[in-house]
Amino acid sequence: MKITDLKPAALWGHFAEICNIPHPSHHEEKIRAYVVEFAKKNGLEHTVDGANNVILRKPATPGMEGRKAIVLQAHLDMVPQANSDRKFDFTKDPIEPVIDGERVKANGTTLGADNGIGVAAILSIFESKELKHGPLEALLTASEETGMVGAFGLKAGELRSEILINLDSERGNELCTGCAGGTDANMQLPYTAEAAPQGYKAVTVEVKGLKGGHSGIEIIMQRANANKVIARTLKPHLAAGALLAGIDGGGLRNAIPREARATLLVKADYLDILTEAVAQMEATLVKEFKDIEDTISLKIASAAEYPKEVIPAAVARNLIDFVCIVPDGVVKMSTSMPGLVQTSNNFARVVSDGKEVKMQALMRSSMRSEKEFVAERIVALCGLVGARCELSGSYDGWNPNMDSPILKTMAAGYERLFGEKPEITAVHAGLECGIIGGVYPEMDMISCGPTIRYPHSPDEEVNIASVERFWRFLVDALETAPKK
Repeated sequence: MKITDLKPAALWGHFAEICNIPHPSHHEEKIRAYVVEFAKKNGLEHTVDGANNVILRKPATPGMEGRKAIVLQAHLDMVPQANSDRKFDFTKDPIEPVIDGERVKANGTTLGADNGIGVAAILSIFESKELKHGPLEALLTASEETGMVGAFGLKAGELRSEILINLDSERGNELCTGCAGGTDANMQLPYTAEAAPQGYKAVTVEVKGLKGGHSGIEIIMQRANANKVIARTLKPHLAAGALLAGIDGGGLRNAIPREARATLLVKADYLDILTEAVAQMEATLVKEFKDIEDTISLKIASAAEYPKEVIPAAVARNLIDFVCIVPDGVVKMSTSMPGLVQTSNNFARVVSDGKEVKMQALMRSSMRSEKEFVAERIVALCGLVGARCELSGSYDGWNPNMDSPILKTMAAGYERLFGEKPEITAVHAGLECGIIGGVYPEMDMISCGPTIRYPHSPDEEVNIASVERFWRFLVDALETAPKK
């Protein structure tokens, strides 16, 4: 069975085509061209703005002209993550979706249901000749996953709608009415490499098998951070005289780090001590993360090639101390909405290149002041170890409006369709609604979507039944949209 055999057929058909089009962040040329060609084929008004967002327009169907105009919004890019044993070029290779029982996954990579299902739903609505709806727009944004580039570039006056429905939520039984804001921290720790001394053994310590995942949605799961694990493992051995030749941990700023590795030089008579200590640390981590991480692997890999240079010992110790103590994970839970993370930090990346160690973190909070304080802590820690820190890409969250007309319409529609009330919630992730709302402050907004688990990781999956419910729910919302 192929995904094109699933229902709704139009939506899954478009998603299959999207999977065939490479579209990682900042490489969206082909999918943008696909959408433009789709617009031309269907006789739709369309533009590509200065930020590479695609905007489509479709007039109201007969009898629906008196409804408020709605813009359906999704992002064109996907997070490119693959398992280490999967050779994959996200700029060239098509995603390989696989039906696995009640879900659709990909073969060793992220699936791109985030946000490909949303894009596919929009295209299905805009090509339909049967659905009833008021005036429609579509806003398909560029490079959302790497700093919401398209949303930041959106200008006032580009959109004409009064209501925005964002299709980037990931729990099918929820209506999202708010989101966190974010700030990036880009850090550099400079050093002058030293010649690697002779008489040592070169080994690689490697962390693998962690779940990772979305650094906003899944930060509450308290999963292990590979960068933290590798630093915790190395710390006592650097103090005992081991030398750090290189480190490479984590990946994308908005993905919880799953893997990390470091090359060490140790004396021959210390190798057995290191081997035993690494095995003990792995056993400790298995206990600490019981029921959270089930495939933790902390090993000394095959002997490393002897390096030409090492990081100076004092710099290496400062680096490892910094990684150990930098804020990571949940910082504070919300007191007004039980179960919602209010503030967090994802220490996403640490990599040496022979001249400096580059590090990245992404802070999120629904409260600007708390986000700023986490940033201040990171800047202060950088100063203590001689690192530089540049803060960028800051954006505020989206504050819930419980009196929202579209919220009331969609909540009533959900209950009518499915015989139960949806959960009304906010999300600890950076939906584009917060940024778009800054440009269009009077716009009524809501977010919904199917059930997607483990986004931003190769374990990403979308529940098949939830996609059909999402489609029915969205179509109903258009048919019952508020009147002008």
